[in-house]
Amino acid sequence: MLTILFIAFLLATIGVRLWLASRQLRHVVRNRATVPPEFASRIGLVSHQRAADYTAAKVRLGMIELVFDAFVLIGLTLLGGLQQIDLWVSTLTTHDLLRQVLLIVAVISLLGALGLPFSVYRQFKLEAQFGFNRMTPKLFVSDTLKGILIGAVLGLPLLAAVLWLMAEAGTFWWLWAWGLWSVFNLLVLFIFPTWIAPLFNKFTPLEDQALAQQIQELAQRCGFSLNGLFVMDGSKRSAHGNAYFTGFGRARRIVFFDTLLARLSADEIIAVLAHELGHFKHNHIFKRLAMSFAGALIFFAILGWLAQQVWFYTDLGVIPQLGGRNDAMALILFFMVVPVFTFGLTPLFSWFSRKDEFEADRFASDQSSADQLVSALVKLVDDNASTLTPDPIHSAFYDSHPPVAVRIRQLLAS
Repeated sequence: MLTILFIAFLLATIGVRLWLASRQLRHVVRNRATVPPEFASRIGLVSHQRAADYTAAKVRLGMIELVFDAFVLIGLTLLGGLQQIDLWVSTLTTHDLLRQVLLIVAVISLLGALGLPFSVYRQFKLEAQFGFNRMTPKLFVSDTLKGILIGAVLGLPLLAAVLWLMAEAGTFWWLWAWGLWSVFNLLVLFIFPTWIAPLFNKFTPLEDQALAQQIQELAQRCGFSLNGLFVMDGSKRSAHGNAYFTGFGRARRIVFFDTLLARLSADEIIAVLAHELGHFKHNHIFKRLAMSFAGALIFFAILGWLAQQVWFYTDLGVIPQLGGRNDAMALILFFMVVPVFTFGLTPLFSWFSRKDEFEADRFASDQSSADQLVSALVKLVDDNASTLTPDPIHSAFYDSHPPVAVRIRQLLAS
């Protein structure tokens, strides 16, 4: 029964995703010739067409990657790929915990290797074609190796601990594992700004003292304490611009991409930061963390039950080992097939996210200037070549942010 359900959900997911992608592609290409009226005085036709072509290229690549990933998933599950990897890893060691860790490492490595050509093409062909790529092959390799090293240092102890809990903590191992996973994620969020991010980028204090003073005044008005204002050398990898808040408590800081500072005025930057502060003021960050942890608890509970069912393995193409534990295989199967069965929830989470964005926009218009936020949004979509004409259904299904035209209408009406 699980085999039939898995195939049915997988085909439905692929069909819906390809249908949504084709809608987005047709809608963007159809509206390529004319700049929407909301942007006609701010964005030229050449920029609009560049954004449409960039969006279309990303959609086409995504469709190819989607089909490829589906074949990989079928090959690893129903066609016995995971079974063969498990048998091969069993020849390397007789230590049960080590065997299971190696099994997960082998699968992650295989998936990473299969996805690498897409990453390389996206970075050095697609992004370069539209003038965004500034990353060198040397930096790409360096980032990849650093990512692998950090993943190993942080992830392998967590993985070994979860596998140990599955074997030794009894029926409710999943509850202990969820607690460990939650603490681990909070730890990573805490150490990321000061320990992980600097391994990839250089962060320097914001030198514009007038802008820094305006930001501090905005933060004080909003009851928000900051530990620093930093500029990140994002331009060494991409021409895309951004800014973000990071850290918790006294470690909270604002980080600007250098590309963003070069494009926006001081008033526009204040408006963008007011929007981000709106997320904190309305507790969006903590609400999302709480939802994430609650969802993880549910998933761990389901995994705790499925891991004990023989059909969970056999219906997905794996024969459980009789001479050792199958906890690692349960983890692999679960996290590979869960996205297939939960894809239908995507528009719900997108709706919640867009609701938060509207609230943050309203907060920004109260604390700064709606006109300046509109101006900043127009510049950002222009610089990042974001499409001005997304398909409404595709946007409602996927987009965490409302279409810019909708945001502008809401802001100007407030």
